[in-house]
Amino acid sequence: MNSENTKNENINEEEKKQKSKLRETLDFLLPIIIALIVAMLLKTFVFANAVVPTGSMLNTIQEGDRIIASRIEYNFNDPERYDIIIFKAPDEVAKGNEKEFYVKRIIGLPGETVTIVNGVVYVADSSGKTEQLKDDFITACKPTGNFGPYQVPENSYFVMGDNRESSIDSRYWISTNYVDRDLIIGKVKFRYYPFNTFGKLDKTEY
Repeated sequence: MNSENTKNENINEEEKKQKSKLRETLDFLLPIIIALIVAMLLKTFVFANAVVPTGSMLNTIQEGDRIIASRIEYNFNDPERYDIIIFKAPDEVAKGNEKEFYVKRIIGLPGETVTIVNGVVYVADSSGKTEQLKDDFITACKPTGNFGPYQVPENSYFVMGDNRESSIDSRYWISTNYVDRDLIIGKVKFRYYPFNTFGKLDKTEY
């Protein structure tokens, strides 16, 4: 009888140890799992990060820079001139590929007319009032070329790279010259790598 009790006690003790180890494992893994789920939700619904593969946004964004965009920025505000955005490439979308993203700066707003004369950008509003856009953020080379006029449709935007002489943007796309608002993924807010250049990348810099 005593032997049977001792056996049962040993079994119970072993079960307790196994349950304790399982709880320790769960206690260790649960915060990691929660952190991963939160990170996935943030990446899907709040933030977008990207590595810029070309020099089309020099000197504002360097080739190889890593940037973060806010996916929710335009849930509350309309895109504004000079915003830097991540968006689905219109020509690629026209071919059924929605995984190719571009990073450019908004130049023309819905209802405006964009004209480029000798590399200088002019924008006219619906009343015909025309202004020359500032260009102190573009690459330190003289832009050239005549383009337009481009009549920006409603819910669409005309975008250009800051490196005007080396940017495939609204001037050159085949399917359309404009970025539909639905194709905008987010507003670029920060550069987080390289670490020595970490900082804001919105139009308030200019």
